[in-house]
Amino acid sequence: MFSISVVVIACPCALGLATPTAVMVATGVGANHGVLVKGGDALERAQNVNYIIFDKTGTLTQGKATVTTTKVFSGMDVGDFLTLVASAEGEHPLAKAILDYAFHFHFFGKLPSSKDDVKKRKEDAFSQWLLEVADFSALPGKGVQCLINGKMILVGNRALISENGVNIPEEAESFLVDMELSAKTGILVAYDGDFIGLMGVTDPLKREAAVVIQGLKKMGIYPVMVTGDNWRTALAVAKEIGIEDVRAEVMPAGKADVIRSFQKDGSVVAMVGDGINDSPALAAADVGMAIGAGTDIAIEAADYVLVRNNLEDVITAIDLSRKTFSRIRWNYFFAMAYNIVAIPVAAGALFPFTGLQMPPWLAGACMAFSSVSVVCSSLLLRRYRKPRLTTVLQITVE
Repeated sequence: MFSISVVVIACPCALGLATPTAVMVATGVGANHGVLVKGGDALERAQNVNYIIFDKTGTLTQGKATVTTTKVFSGMDVGDFLTLVASAEGEHPLAKAILDYAFHFHFFGKLPSSKDDVKKRKEDAFSQWLLEVADFSALPGKGVQCLINGKMILVGNRALISENGVNIPEEAESFLVDMELSAKTGILVAYDGDFIGLMGVTDPLKREAAVVIQGLKKMGIYPVMVTGDNWRTALAVAKEIGIEDVRAEVMPAGKADVIRSFQKDGSVVAMVGDGINDSPALAAADVGMAIGAGTDIAIEAADYVLVRNNLEDVITAIDLSRKTFSRIRWNYFFAMAYNIVAIPVAAGALFPFTGLQMPPWLAGACMAFSSVSVVCSSLLLRRYRKPRLTTVLQITVE
C-alpha cells in the first residue's frame, strides 16, 4: 500500500503545470492591456532586460510629420520648388506631410485623405498638379531620387546630396544647422546637379515619452535612442526626453549592429520600433517590441506587439513579465514543498512512530489538490493591474 501511495502522490502534475498555466494567464492578461505576447520565451527574456533601444520616428515621436519651414536658395519660385519636391516624395513615407504642405500652398486647402495608395491618389482630380516621375528610387537612410522632366532630383539628407557631388552653400548650411538644433529634420533638395533649397520637418514627441524614459531608468533599464536622423536633431530630441546615450545617422542594418554590440557582454537587449527599417533590429534583439501602428514586417519580426501605440505599454510588458515569473517561482515552491512533505508521509515515514498511513485514495486527493493549488496560484495573475507611472517613479501625489 505504501508503494502505491508513493507512486500516486509523486505524480509531477503540479511541477508540469507551474509554468504553462502562468504563461497562459499572462498572455491573456497582456492582451487585455493592449500587449500581445508571442509565447513564453518572450515573457521569460523580458524580465531580464538591461538595455532598451528606441527608434525615434514613429516610436518616440507621434509619426505625424509636419513641414514647418521652406527655404529656396535658387532663383526658382517657391511654388515650383514645392511642386518638384511633392512630386518626387509622392512615393516616400514622408509623402503625406509634404503633399499636404505643398497642396495647401497652392490651393489654400487640405489635401483630402485617402485610403488608396499614392499611385491611386495621383489619378484623382486633386493630384493633377503633380509632375510625372520616372526612375523613382527610395534609398534607405538617405532619401529618394527620380527623374522629373528628364532631370535628376534628389530629396533627402546631407549624405545623399554629398554623394552626388552637389555643393551645399554656406547660407543653406547655417540655416540647416539652426533647424537641426531646434529638433527639426532638414530635407535637402537638389535638381539637375544644383542645390535648390531645403525643408524643415518636425514630428512632435509623444506626450508620455519623457516620463516613460524616466520610469524605465527607475526600473533599472538603460534607454538608448538609435536613429537614422542627423546628430543635432537626435541630440535635441534625446535631451528633451532624458536619454543620454544616442546613436544617430545609423543605417537600418546598423541598428542591428548596435544591438549586437550591447549583447556582447551577455546583456539582454530590447528594441522598440515601428517601421520597415526597424525589422532587422527587432529580429536581432533579445526582445523585440513593435508599436501597433507600425508596418506588418515590423510586427512580424517582433516578440511583443504594443497594440495601443502607447509607450507606457513598454513598462507594462516588462512589469508583466517580472510579475509572471515571480508567480512561476511561487508555483514551483508550492509544488516542491508539497512533494518534500507528502512523499515521505506516503512512504510511511511516520508509521513506526504514530501508526499514521496514507491510503492510495487520500494520496490521489492530495496529488489533485497540489495541481489545483498551482492552477489557482497562476490564476491570481488575472488580478494584475498595470503599474501607474506615479508608482514606478516613486512620486507622491498630494
